[in-house]
Amino acid sequence: MPFLQGGSASAIITLKELTKKFGEFVALDNLSLEIEKGELFGLLGPNGAGKTTLISILSTILAPSTGTASVCGHDARREEDSVRRCIGIVFQDPSLDDELTGEENLDFHGRLYGLDSKTRLSRINEVLGLVDLDDRRKDLIRNYSGGMRRRLEIARGLMHRPNVLFLDEPTLGLDPQTRRRIWHYITNLKNSFGMTIILTTHYMDEADQLCSRIAIIDRGRIVAMDSPEGLKESLGGDLLELATNNPKPEFLQSVREQEDVKRISTQDGKVKLTVRNGESLIPRILQTAQSFAVEISSVSLRKPNLEDVFIKLTGREIRDEVITEPKERIRIFMRTRRR
Repeated sequence: MPFLQGGSASAIITLKELTKKFGEFVALDNLSLEIEKGELFGLLGPNGAGKTTLISILSTILAPSTGTASVCGHDARREEDSVRRCIGIVFQDPSLDDELTGEENLDFHGRLYGLDSKTRLSRINEVLGLVDLDDRRKDLIRNYSGGMRRRLEIARGLMHRPNVLFLDEPTLGLDPQTRRRIWHYITNLKNSFGMTIILTTHYMDEADQLCSRIAIIDRGRIVAMDSPEGLKESLGGDLLELATNNPKPEFLQSVREQEDVKRISTQDGKVKLTVRNGESLIPRILQTAQSFAVEISSVSLRKPNLEDVFIKLTGREIRDEVITEPKERIRIFMRTRRR
């Protein structure tokens, strides 16, 4: 069943049967999707899943092979200039000029969008304040830390006050403390301006923390879409894990027949179960293990997380792979940007 059931008047981004191929390789496979105005929408998936290809199409860097994509009511293929005027983008790859200061990078971006000198200065002051970099505005970018560069790239994407902001893996390679600081700025943008933000990530905790709705994308297809809580609830219960060196078949069958056990599997000496009423089920399972002379060395019970959802849907843990999307997208975007 397609995720897009019909047009929505409040949708700011609409995809219809969108496919993108690079030769024989299918990067995006018949995607249909709507993103509402004001959403902080996440595209969650491993590197190589198609997230960056989708952002490249929505930002007019790439054209789809088939299907359509509209942004702010404009066709991404036929109305490139109109789309570019309404979007901001923070690329996955570094794209600041190291030989310029933070202020000069922002000023250059404002000139590309045709902002006059008074407006550029006002916007520079505004966005530097938003990301706490006003005191480093005169420093050369080569003296910025990785986190500072990311914050400045977010500030740059806000210079022309876009309706839609694309953040492509905005915390990739950053330390945990800096990542959480970036999360704070992203949340502040959403709450303060009601901006539509499209976040691509392969960090489960990032998607869970920030996004109001998530599409899990793998091998170019959307395999699930819901709120973070809805996705986790789709597993149907808590996760119970038993460590044992002798999971006898008769023991597993007896556990499988327990009323509150929904799913059971074994992997690397562990019995993994999806269960209801886990706290009351544990004593019964331990009693069953004792009756079959099965030794249980440890028991853990927890709520499901997004990685559990991903594994269930794709059959593997989220992975780091070589990016398949073209590396020239930043140069192309900047070269074709028209005032």
